Amino acid sequence: PLSADLVKLGGLGLTSLAAWYLGYLFAAFIPKEAVTTSFASLQDIGKKPVLRAPVPKRQKCDHWSPCSPGNYAYRILSGGGKAKLAKICFEDELCVIDSTDNSGEMMTFIKNAPEGSLLLMVTHDDGSTRLKTDTKNLVEELGSKEIRNIKFRSSWAFIAAKGFKLPDNIQKEKINHSDKKKNRYNGWPAEIQIEGCIPRNLI
Repeated sequence: PLSADLVKLGGLGLTSLAAWYLGYLFAAFIPKEAVTTSFASLQDIGKKPVLRAPVPKRQKCDHWSPCSPGNYAYRILSGGGKAKLAKICFEDELCVIDSTDNSGEMMTFIKNAPEGSLLLMVTHDDGSTRLKTDTKNLVEELGSKEIRNIKFRSSWAFIAAKGFKLPDNIQKEKINHSDKKKNRYNGWPAEIQIEGCIPRNLI
C-alpha cells in the first residue's frame, strides 16, 4: 500500500539525516590533528620499522671520540681570514684569541707561567712580524721547531710544557704557509688545528 511505502521512505530519510548530523558532530568536535594522526597510523600498518642511529654525543672540545678517564681534552685552532679568530679549547673551556699586543702578552704569559704549566699557542694574521725576536727565542726554548719558519700570515699552532715533558706520541706543532694557489681565503691559508688528550698526572 502507498501509506506503507511513504512510511518506509520517511524512515529512510530520517535515518540518512541522522547519519549526516552525527557525521557533522564528529567533524565539529574531534580535532583535525587526531583524525590526521589516526589516518597516518592506518597508513603505516604493515610498514617495516625504520631504525635510526642515535644522535652522537658531543665530546669535550668537539673531539670525535672522548679522552679516556684521567686525561684532559684540548684543541688548538688557528685563525682563518679576517673573520675567523684563533681559538683554544681546554676541557671544554673556550678561549677566543683577539690580542693587539701579541708579542708582549705572549712573553709575559710564558715568563709568568709557573713550573708544571701546559702552554697552548696559536696565530691569527701575521706572527712573522708581530712576534719579536725575544719572544721567538722563548718559544724556541720551549721546543718549537717552526717558530722561526713563520712567514707572512702563516697559520701556526703549538703546544708546550714548562717544567715537565709531554708524551712523545702527541702532535706538538703544526704550520701552514700562505700560498696564492692554495689559500682558502683571500690572502690567507686554511686554518690548522692540533687536538688530543693530555694525562692529568703530568700537570
